[in-house]
Amino acid sequence: MKYLLTSAGIKNKSIHDALVDMLGKPIAECNALCIPTAMYGHPMVGPGVRVWNFISGREPNCPMCELGWKSMGVLELTALPSLDRDFWIPKVRQTDVLLVAGGDALYLAHWMRESGLVELLPSFTEMVWVGLSGGSMVMTPRIGEEFVGWKSPTGGDSTLGIVDFSIFPHLDHPSLPENTMADAETWAARMQQPCYAIDDQTAIRVVDGAVDVISEGHWRLLVP
Repeated sequence: MKYLLTSAGIKNKSIHDALVDMLGKPIAECNALCIPTAMYGHPMVGPGVRVWNFISGREPNCPMCELGWKSMGVLELTALPSLDRDFWIPKVRQTDVLLVAGGDALYLAHWMRESGLVELLPSFTEMVWVGLSGGSMVMTPRIGEEFVGWKSPTGGDSTLGIVDFSIFPHLDHPSLPENTMADAETWAARMQQPCYAIDDQTAIRVVDGAVDVISEGHWRLLVP
């Protein structure tokens, strides 16, 4: 699978162009599924109107679903354990891109495991995972205690570890005074892997293990 890990979605032309390149065809020719699951576990989001806004493409501050996809569906991970795998897996395989909302990364990681989606990711060789904030952080080994909200049954701050670095999103966001570079440095000092602090104009692309940063804003690689 290919990964485009963003802080706030497809915010600028550089990130948009990177996404199209990863898809290998125009967005208007691509089938998408959005995953809102992480939103339910976050106290600033939760179930309700913001989930609907994401799904319906009415979140201009974090563009994802409103980019002009050929088709758009919803993949709700909390429903999948109650369904026959032969019912939903073929439908997922038909898609080109998974658009994964932000929210609580630990909650999302839990339901990716419970649903069985995480074990399928290596087989989706041409599919693109586009994460937004928590939807990006879920792919890392750890999120750090600063980002723990929902308590995992296993405890701790471990996520999926599909990439070998961690992400501090929304760097210097005006509504998040605790997200300064100094805060990111303190957070990274307690980690055991490389960490990227990225603002909302930045994304991290991972294809075949190769990592590069796409940015029209500012970011920094922090090595503990």
